[in-house]
Amino acid sequence: IPPLMIAVSLVIFMLIFIKYIEAERHNKKQKQRNVTTQISVNKIKQFLSYILERRKLVKVINKRENLLEKKKNQHKLRIKEIRNKDISKRNKNYLKKRAKKNFTAEGDQLFKMGIKILQQSKGQRQKAQAYIFFAKAADLGNLKAMEKMADALLFGNFGMQNITAAIQLYELLAKEGSYKAQNALGFLSSYGIGMEYNQAKALIYYTFGSAGGSMMSQMILGYRYLSGINVLQNCEVALYHYKKVADYIADKLEKSEGIPVEKVRLTERPENLSSNSEILDWDIYQYYKFLAERGDVQIQVSLGQLHLIGRKGLDQDYYKALYYFLKAAKAGSANAMAFIGKMYLEGNDAAPQNNATAFKYFSMAANKGNAIGLHGLGLLYFYGKGVPVNYGEALKYFQKAAEKGWPNAQFQLGFMYYSGSGVWKDYKLAFKYFYLASQSGQPLAIYYLAEMYATGAGVLRSCRTAVELYKGVCELGHWAEKFLTAYFAYKDGDIDSSLVQYALLAEMGYEVAQSNSAFILESKKAKIIEKEKMYPMALLLWNRAAIQGNAFARVKIGDYHYYGYGTKKDYQTAATHYSIAAHKYQSAQAMFNLAYMYEHGLGTTKDIHLARRLYDMAAQTSPDAHMPVFFALVKLETMHLLRDILFFNFTMRWKWIKLDDALGQYWDLFAIGLIVAMLIYLLRNRYG
Repeated sequence: IPPLMIAVSLVIFMLIFIKYIEAERHNKKQKQRNVTTQISVNKIKQFLSYILERRKLVKVINKRENLLEKKKNQHKLRIKEIRNKDISKRNKNYLKKRAKKNFTAEGDQLFKMGIKILQQSKGQRQKAQAYIFFAKAADLGNLKAMEKMADALLFGNFGMQNITAAIQLYELLAKEGSYKAQNALGFLSSYGIGMEYNQAKALIYYTFGSAGGSMMSQMILGYRYLSGINVLQNCEVALYHYKKVADYIADKLEKSEGIPVEKVRLTERPENLSSNSEILDWDIYQYYKFLAERGDVQIQVSLGQLHLIGRKGLDQDYYKALYYFLKAAKAGSANAMAFIGKMYLEGNDAAPQNNATAFKYFSMAANKGNAIGLHGLGLLYFYGKGVPVNYGEALKYFQKAAEKGWPNAQFQLGFMYYSGSGVWKDYKLAFKYFYLASQSGQPLAIYYLAEMYATGAGVLRSCRTAVELYKGVCELGHWAEKFLTAYFAYKDGDIDSSLVQYALLAEMGYEVAQSNSAFILESKKAKIIEKEKMYPMALLLWNRAAIQGNAFARVKIGDYHYYGYGTKKDYQTAATHYSIAAHKYQSAQAMFNLAYMYEHGLGTTKDIHLARRLYDMAAQTSPDAHMPVFFALVKLETMHLLRDILFFNFTMRWKWIKLDDALGQYWDLFAIGLIVAMLIYLLRNRYG
């Protein structure tokens, strides 16, 4: 055999061997990815069967105990026997209690381990490991772990959505008094997901959930009473429920700054959705990292901020935040210095709490006239952190920062005047600063404005205004994180998981979630709701979103009535909704649709002139409407011209018949002679 052939054979063999190893590695990775989900699902199945077996065993024991009780009543037992039985019973109870205690302690320990892993984990695989501990803890009867597993089965965490199993767990938990289970069962009843569609039952579940302490149930009830959904509209009751949740959120916000969650609208164009400004694409993030490493100070500060609070779909990472801030501060960025001071003031893993270091960095930023640095110094003097409490100094720094437009400083000034901290109480000044801060979305400023409107402190009491403001604060709760998980589930093609999460948020009154849920239902890709119920449910959600000011939803309601989706065809109602969207929200689509209806006299009186005007307005409102409007106008004018020609021919023919009758057969010659005589007369006058 020639050496070349041997070499070629060896190379081919080596390539095949390498491919085989790569394939083995790939299969191994796939198995590792799937194993966690399989284990979790298997554990749930084991747990459910275990619960059912345990319930059967309890029934058997109860029957036996009843028989013993009957025998005791029928026969008189001796004193000695009674004593012996009492002793054995006490021993049995003692052993049962001890076993139960050990059982509960082990379940609690496993649950805590799961929570710890969940808090520290960043990747999906690590989070899946946490759910293995929850499954084991649930198997030992830990109610909190059972709640976690039920939620995972409902929302489809790690692709293990099983609504039937989730409902079984929730029903068991509800009997144990779990308010989370009550809330979940209310939500499922409200949409008819895996359960009978029953709004009355949903209301009962929500009432029990709110009584047990569920903030989500409180928020749902607040929204229902505000909007009059299956209850009589009652602003005061809505205020009561929303205030409870807002108090809870405000307490959390005072301890740490709230993290606003990105709310992506699925109704945007597909090309915009794939590169949505609310979520930072991985490629763009890599480009920003490259620029930051090259020394772009502005990008360094921006990346530091994103990692500090976990924005734009990025994970919260204090070490990365500090890294970028230090690079920017070294280059002289006052904002970076101020943010480093903030990190040391609040304390975290990367920057342990240190008032002296915070004071140092805040001072460096303040010396450069930075508003965040000035506000930071104000906080140190206001709370006496590392320096003696000095309201005068705090007021001075807050005023300087507020003048530069920093909303947190404006809020602090408002709070000083509201509470009378170091200054005389002045509700008018408090309202002024709260209002200024609220315009930039400062959540605590919005909360205190709501408090003022609710109590009538410094302003005329307004229940409606207070409720709307409280609602805005409530929507900053940790449950808003589901917007991100729902969006990523939708992007990954897990439509059912996305729909369940958006639907829950929609039930809580989030307008974006209402339109997103309706959009998914309209696509008819979901499998958890029957197809014939999708359009009526979507129409209901579009209507709720429209009431909250969504112009696109208002147009959609018009479309549903025009085409008869989920309701009867009703051109008049469709025209009404298009008219609202056109005049109130300046919607180009609504103007175009309304113009078409006026052109053809659908649901309105036919009016060609008004149709032309609306088409023109649509083109002026949106550049995207130019081409559709052009074609619509060409069609309108062509049809109008054809009608005019036909009408002219008919009219002229009718007139000729009438003239023949009145003037005789040669009336046209008489007319020509008259015209010639008039021309001669005019020419003579001109040249005469």
